[in-house]
Amino acid sequence: MTRLDPAELGGVVAEQPYPLLFATVSGAHLYGFPSRDSDVDLRGAHLLPAAEVVGLRQGPATLDRTWIRDGVEIDLVTHDVAKFVQLLLRRNGYVLEQLLSPLVVVTGVVHAELVALAPGCLTRHHAHHYRGFARTQQRLYAGSGELKPLLYTFRTLLTGIHLMRTGELLAHLPTLVDRVPGAPAYLGALVAAKAAGEHRRLAELPDAPAAERLDADLAALHETLDRAQRDSRLPEQPDAAAALHDLLVRVRLATVPGTSPPACP
Repeated sequence: MTRLDPAELGGVVAEQPYPLLFATVSGAHLYGFPSRDSDVDLRGAHLLPAAEVVGLRQGPATLDRTWIRDGVEIDLVTHDVAKFVQLLLRRNGYVLEQLLSPLVVVTGVVHAELVALAPGCLTRHHAHHYRGFARTQQRLYAGSGELKPLLYTFRTLLTGIHLMRTGELLAHLPTLVDRVPGAPAYLGALVAAKAAGEHRRLAELPDAPAAERLDADLAALHETLDRAQRDSRLPEQPDAAAALHDLLVRVRLATVPGTSPPACP
């Protein structure tokens, strides 16, 4: 499923217990370096009815289901819209990437409204998310030697740098290589190599960059991210909180019996 068609996944998510406001493809397919045997990560938001929010019996804030289709694992994780909105208002680049993913499986009016409000959720402090995620993945690479965590490390650093400089959230590594000055030229070859297998190791590649060069390039990108954060024109705090609150109230009240849910898909 390296060449993923999101339209083919609609049936996979059709029988969820709560309405899906949106579902998109995340993970390696979104980041531009899936393998032939990569899992498919679906992420999104569901809508709990008001009765399961204000009463004693609370509905699930997070749902996680896994399928096997044509030998490929498909994982769907969704948050209730209230939890999803709360995450948007934190320095959580992960949920913003899910919301803005161009690989759309389920969409609707609410998804479109959330996408329109996403720029108002961006702050200079999202650099902390990408810095921390990169360090975690770099430690995983040090322990495994696999291409996957190494590419994740570069991807998160380049996403953070690009975001701080431009205000655009871009998660696709091959595109980032072209747009971020200083991105190592060998990343294209590493992306191509990973396509052959999810757990392929850097040491298996005949022309792999030396460890010293990797360390130097990653250290330089960390320094670049630090500078980009200091120089960023992004705000200190998100300014979409009031609009997101209004959207959440409107969407939730639409689930009350006897009302019309115009904002729900």
